[in-house]
Amino acid sequence: MELKSFCSSSVCGSEIVHVGRRTRYSTLLSNFRGVGFSRQFNCFSGLFLRTCYGAWNNSYLADKAVVNSVGPDNLAVETSFHYHINGINGSRSSLCSRNLKVLDACDDVYEGVVIDSNRLPENPSTFAPILRYSLVHWKRMGKKGIWLRLPLEKSDLVPIAVKEGFRYHHAEPGYVMLTFWIPEGPCMLPANASHQVGIGGFVINESNEVLVVQEKHSSPATHGLWKIPTGFVLQSEEIYAGAIREVKEETGIDTQFIEVIAFRHVHNMAFEKSDLFFICVLRPISAEIIVDDHEIESAKWMPLVEFVEQPLIQEDSMFKKIIDICIACLGKHYRGLSVHQMVSKFDDKLSSLYYNVIDMEDINCIGS
Repeated sequence: MELKSFCSSSVCGSEIVHVGRRTRYSTLLSNFRGVGFSRQFNCFSGLFLRTCYGAWNNSYLADKAVVNSVGPDNLAVETSFHYHINGINGSRSSLCSRNLKVLDACDDVYEGVVIDSNRLPENPSTFAPILRYSLVHWKRMGKKGIWLRLPLEKSDLVPIAVKEGFRYHHAEPGYVMLTFWIPEGPCMLPANASHQVGIGGFVINESNEVLVVQEKHSSPATHGLWKIPTGFVLQSEEIYAGAIREVKEETGIDTQFIEVIAFRHVHNMAFEKSDLFFICVLRPISAEIIVDDHEIESAKWMPLVEFVEQPLIQEDSMFKKIIDICIACLGKHYRGLSVHQMVSKFDDKLSSLYYNVIDMEDINCIGS
């Protein structure tokens, strides 16, 4: 062994067994020039040994961990040796060596840890002991929730993490997120997102014509229905921006957002997720329709009366109510929620606040 393997600890005991032979400290120390030795404690700086003796068979077990402290949240174990000698003469012995360190991670604001997925071990065989050691370290540090994001290229680490006690949290096209709750008692980590968000764009021009589409792929119940353009809001996309984008993608029509006039909330829609669907009134600022061939069978401007009189709309209370609200909005008998950009000191982020504004007199009355 080289002197540089020993960093900062101590070794105790009467003798060391090294690769099948016994070496007295006096002999061992002669091979380590410059190593401080304390006769009072029978130890030398840089090496720590915990020993367990079997009284009846003279078996000897020693574990050594050379610990290098590199900060309060990153305690690295450079080397680990395990010796096990059976019999008086030490006829059978074994020596195992491996490198261990705490996984690179950062603290979150909830006394948890987010593991750096870009600095995970390349070799899956070394991941399990390092992960196990890291969990022990974080437990001693008083950490609570551990977040482990594994990208597709490191998916072979998923079963290893699950075996160590991690649980699935959510998955995206490029990764799977796993979590580990350290304290006893119920897990306090937030659950995966519970909702999907949809939008519909009610676009009507100056000729009282509604922009409608027929989808290529629809359920038998809605086959042949002319409907308003609909879709899902993308990640990090505003509701109003999603409505404008969906109308543009499906029909090629450019629009201006006016207001949200209603929204629907329903549960257990897709894979046990709930659904929020926002109906937005949009003003067209172009007229030429360009159909999206991937999703849309056809699109056109349809007279409002003809649109309302469709049997499927008249027979469905939900559809009919939505159209009634849209018509009331056009006649100035109903006001929806317009969007306003604001910053809150709670998170210092720009947010969209949707609320109804009638006139300044009403605002002053509310303020007073």
